[in-house]
Amino acid sequence: MRLTDFWARLEESFGPVYARSIAADHSFAGLGDRTIDKAIADGIDTATIWRAVVAAYPDRVPSRLR
Repeated sequence: MRLTDFWARLEESFGPVYARSIAADHSFAGLGDRTIDKAIADGIDTATIWRAVVAAYPDRVPSRLR
């Protein structure tokens, strides 16, 4: 998944402001307790990051974006 696609999905699921807040502030167990921003900086594949978001917020991510 391209990084631009990742951000588009995150923003569509959470809105642009809340998406950026989640990326900076929420630590995901599926990412080794990293934030999205840290995981991206560490070179974690965006598809892996997206799966962690979906697992943490299954009710917020539309099924067509999973």
